[in-house]
Amino acid sequence: MNDLVINLPIGDWFTAVVTFMQTHFDLFFSVVSAVISFVADNLTAFLNYLPAPVVFAVLAFLALWRVGWQFTIFVLVALYVVMGMDLWPETMDTLGLVLAATLAALGVGLPLGVVMAKSDVVLAIIRPILDFMQTLPAFVYLIPAVIFFGTGRVPGVIATVIFSMPPAVRLMNIGIRYVPTENVEAGKAFGCNGLQLLWRVELPLALPSIMAGINQTIMLALSMVVIASMIGAGGLGDPVLAGIQQLRLGTGFQGGLGVVILAIILDRLTQSFGERQRDGGLLSRLKKLFSGSSAGASST
Repeated sequence: MNDLVINLPIGDWFTAVVTFMQTHFDLFFSVVSAVISFVADNLTAFLNYLPAPVVFAVLAFLALWRVGWQFTIFVLVALYVVMGMDLWPETMDTLGLVLAATLAALGVGLPLGVVMAKSDVVLAIIRPILDFMQTLPAFVYLIPAVIFFGTGRVPGVIATVIFSMPPAVRLMNIGIRYVPTENVEAGKAFGCNGLQLLWRVELPLALPSIMAGINQTIMLALSMVVIASMIGAGGLGDPVLAGIQQLRLGTGFQGGLGVVILAIILDRLTQSFGERQRDGGLLSRLKKLFSGSSAGASST
């Protein structure tokens, strides 16, 4: 039986490819590293520069505008808990890394999803690649990232981009493909060319699916950023990693709680942008809130 099995040195082939790329694409990796480092470093520095009350106010405004006053209270209490655990700098670092990785993933993934929606050939080529990217264990992404970019924030962001990109591509493709045919035909009947049809008909109708993809991309980026702390990416992954390595249960739990808080806030806010506006926006919410308060005061 063993004689029938052909030895496949896939690991050796992979090593040969990596060595070839290190030898011939050094300039490319240097440029990518410089760009990623510039964006990620400046974004995290900016978030850490902002006074905490400003971050509180911005997130509370978004929560009130997009979700409601109950979630606004949760956001304020949750951020206060983060400050109470002395994890504010780590939280801002993680938020900066997530934003940098998400912007890069969406910058590549969304246009790729549009191309997939317009071409069955591209769909047939990209789909197995996305399957491979989504099923590969997250830790495996760290290996080539470290080989090409060393340790630190840059390889962490790059591994996060690759890990988090597939949902944005898939859901952009699905959203455009499932736009009702009558809407597309109506757009063509009014004289829309291909670009106008995409911009004015298909993308608006596909917005819930697109926002679901963005939401999933952010959630995967957050999970991967924590794993990337193993290669020096920093952020909330550091206390979690310290808790595991040094058996510091409290430190690890606090880091995990910080990740959960950040995940809930980002998840609810991004979900809200994919839902139809039911209450007429922030102004209507404020009117409803204060009218309810006035009604309660007058009744007493």
